[in-house]
Amino acid sequence: MLIVLLISLVIGSLGIGLYLQQPKFGKLPDGPYLERIKSSPNYVDGQFQNLVPTPRLAEETSSASMLWHFLFAKKARLAPTEDIPSVKTDLLALDQSQDVVISLGHSSYFVQLGGKRMLIDPVFSHYAAPVSFANRAFAGTNPYTADDMPEIDYLIISHDHWDHLDYPTSITLKPKVKYVVCPLGVGAYFEQWGFEEKRIQEADWFNAVEIEKDLTIYVLPARHFSGRLLTENKTLWAGFALVTPERRIFYSGDGGYGPHFKKIGEMFSGFDLAIMENGQYDKRWPYIHMMPEEVSQAAEEVGAKVVLPAHSGKFSLANHAWDEPLKRITLASQNRKYRLITPKIGEKVEIENQQQIFSHWWEGIN
Repeated sequence: MLIVLLISLVIGSLGIGLYLQQPKFGKLPDGPYLERIKSSPNYVDGQFQNLVPTPRLAEETSSASMLWHFLFAKKARLAPTEDIPSVKTDLLALDQSQDVVISLGHSSYFVQLGGKRMLIDPVFSHYAAPVSFANRAFAGTNPYTADDMPEIDYLIISHDHWDHLDYPTSITLKPKVKYVVCPLGVGAYFEQWGFEEKRIQEADWFNAVEIEKDLTIYVLPARHFSGRLLTENKTLWAGFALVTPERRIFYSGDGGYGPHFKKIGEMFSGFDLAIMENGQYDKRWPYIHMMPEEVSQAAEEVGAKVVLPAHSGKFSLANHAWDEPLKRITLASQNRKYRLITPKIGEKVEIENQQQIFSHWWEGIN
């Protein structure tokens, strides 16, 4: 029996080891990627750190209690019982001179700005996890595939978590992507996945990527963490500012509330549109994801004229009702300086059109 047990353990360990070698898990940055990381002031003692102290859990929460809550706490309406409504705009037929933003679900966005086409954190898979049975997308939230995408000038990736960096999506998009823009270390994934090094543009916080005239992509701080599975904070996480002579768009990436929002607002003198993380929060991890009321405050601090809430409505990664983030941000946005918009997946947002009205599409869906 002991021999059988030992053999089983060895075989199991080998199987896990082989499974973890799959390219979807990526590899730790090395070579020039690691050298750039080591020169970053945000990289200390072998890990990236936030601008302010950021515990993973609230002070009164232990890892054991969080696990207990996740496994056994009452869960109400984590996923809708009906299909999420969407509108499938033909991206190939869009007038490329028009500045538009289109939600593709969760934190995935198609952006046309200054004649350039961009994809932010695209996830076209039906799950946001290393295994297909976990974090399944809600029914109706995947109307788009890579085949629906036009040529992409910039693929923008905020960090390496599964709901933002999707291996199958990245591979299928590869022939259409001119450049990848990402924070430090994340480029190592794309090099492993066959993207040419000259197509990968990495940057540290408060640095800019300017490949072509009249479009600058700024990599900006977020208050979060990184890691695909067993290693943490070996790659950087970020938000972005997309700037042309006519417009400024802010994408917060994932992260908790912090002083960086006010600094970003002062740095850019406000934004025409801010895509703000709003969802997958919990009082047990208040520093790495924002509550909707904090999203509202942060949006004012970055100087947003219009706010588009992200990070909800496709995956359930926290123990709140699937539509709660949208309800709470709607209430929190009353009497604020910005205008809140809530388009369906695929619905076109015309940035210069201040008269567009979008429905509360989640109302009436169980």
